[in-house]
Amino acid sequence: MNHELLSMNYLYFYTPNPLMENKPIARTLRLLSQLMELHDENPFKVKSLANAAFKVDKLPYGIAGKSLAEMEKIDGIGKSTATKIVELLETGAITDLTDLLAATPEGVVEMLGIKGIGPKKIGIIWHELGIETVGELYYACNENRLIEAKGFGLKTQEEIVKVIEFRMASNGKFLFARVDAIAGELFQKIQDMLPESILSFTGEFRRCCEIIDELSFLVGSGDVRADVETLTQSDILQNLTVKEHTISGETANGLLVSISVVNNLSFHYELFTQTGADDHVQAVLARISDDIKQAESEKAIYKKAGLTYMPPELREGNTFIEKATNNALPQLVTYQDLKGTLHNHSTWSDGVNTLEDMALYCRDQLKLEYLGICDHSKSAFYAKGLSIERVLQQHEEIDHLNKKITGFHIFKGIESDILNDGSLDYPDEILQRFDFIVASVHSNLKMDKEKATARLIKAVENPYTTILGHPTGRLLLSRKGYEFDYQKVIDACAANHVIIEINANPLRLDLDWRWHQYALDIGVKLSINPDAHRVEGFSDMHYGVLAARKGGLYKEMCLNTFSLEEIKKEFESKKQVNAHR
Repeated sequence: MNHELLSMNYLYFYTPNPLMENKPIARTLRLLSQLMELHDENPFKVKSLANAAFKVDKLPYGIAGKSLAEMEKIDGIGKSTATKIVELLETGAITDLTDLLAATPEGVVEMLGIKGIGPKKIGIIWHELGIETVGELYYACNENRLIEAKGFGLKTQEEIVKVIEFRMASNGKFLFARVDAIAGELFQKIQDMLPESILSFTGEFRRCCEIIDELSFLVGSGDVRADVETLTQSDILQNLTVKEHTISGETANGLLVSISVVNNLSFHYELFTQTGADDHVQAVLARISDDIKQAESEKAIYKKAGLTYMPPELREGNTFIEKATNNALPQLVTYQDLKGTLHNHSTWSDGVNTLEDMALYCRDQLKLEYLGICDHSKSAFYAKGLSIERVLQQHEEIDHLNKKITGFHIFKGIESDILNDGSLDYPDEILQRFDFIVASVHSNLKMDKEKATARLIKAVENPYTTILGHPTGRLLLSRKGYEFDYQKVIDACAANHVIIEINANPLRLDLDWRWHQYALDIGVKLSINPDAHRVEGFSDMHYGVLAARKGGLYKEMCLNTFSLEEIKKEFESKKQVNAHR
């Protein structure tokens, strides 16, 4: 564990520093007191050390210049704390702190810097919910998991989300879903100010990138100078600057924004060059010898290059250029193509809405044909995973609801934990009762690449695995996915007729779109799954579709574009294959 920088609030030094200032000393003592409380050490000692940290921070003189005897006499310090301060100054470390750090996951230490939750609550988050990183905590809040824990409520959960989102924003990067609403509002404001001009998104946002560094717009104007002046005098952005015909600034939450204003005649050329990734733009321009600065449309530019028109989502690198050359681009999947939703959670595990509520919402509001319920399996204790007895009880409720709710079907699924050895989280006699199974890794994310690959392949080879859930386990801007051999795992999915999930939660969008084409090219179907834990979570399918389009997914290879009858046959076919194994 790297303890040189523990969190956004605490610096810990490993080199002797006899002239260390009071603040880093106080922070180190404060961290020690928090870790002691986290590990349930003597409350009196914890309180005494926390008080000493406060006193050191407020001293009007430097404590580092004092002897041990002098430190002991300072109000609120005492012999024990003075000894620790001397040890820190002379060795650069405090043994008790070093030991506690070694016993605490780095992500849990980082949580101590989040306002609104103290060590006791972090202890619950760590020990009872199994959460060890800030990213996992953010994800748990989005799943409404914290409100079930002792000492937490909706207000606390909402405050934690705000603090974490502020930290993400301070890094200058935003999830696409967080930018989405802001982008719509800004678009409307610009359009209202410049009603005679042409307006479009460009850059990362128009390409539907999962992470946005900057939200960019292009204005096609009949009077460039006047439109630049209008935008400059507006209050739509903070810290506004102007360079030539580009206005730059940021929103209240720190999102960088740029607005380029160009003459109407060059609008489509600029739209093309400002939308695509640099390597894509250069690859297309290299195929054109004519002057296209006043092209009448983006389609005309691609035609000049001898290419089929490429939607903005596909304008990353050269991946699709060969297909565009041969007029073989896929007809990208759309939200309207979706017929059902798979991998969702109800109050049977860690969901917010009942199974009936989820089903009726899908039928009546989303006009879908089916719902796949996949509550957590028994090993997911932190999410009220279903024991075998509760699985059977849930199946009874599903049978009842399928008779009660007309024009709709609920499939019996489970999100089965992939255990450390790659096996699934129930015996075969229970696994065979489900219509389909999403197999996902939720624990031990630090395996080396070889072991992680073997673990996933074993799960994929299990005859009951229907879908491989969020394959990398990543949480965007929060937690890197675990390392494994993508090609070997996807090959295993092809060999075993296992579908791979595109988890539509904006924090996941996993499988990464960069691997979609490899999977599709070898015949692996994908499924856009919202992983919804409440009815509002179904709206994430929109982001799943955008990620799928970036990867070139088309309707015929997307599992949940299948009609009810088609997907019943798909699930039944899998069961028949299993029966003959």
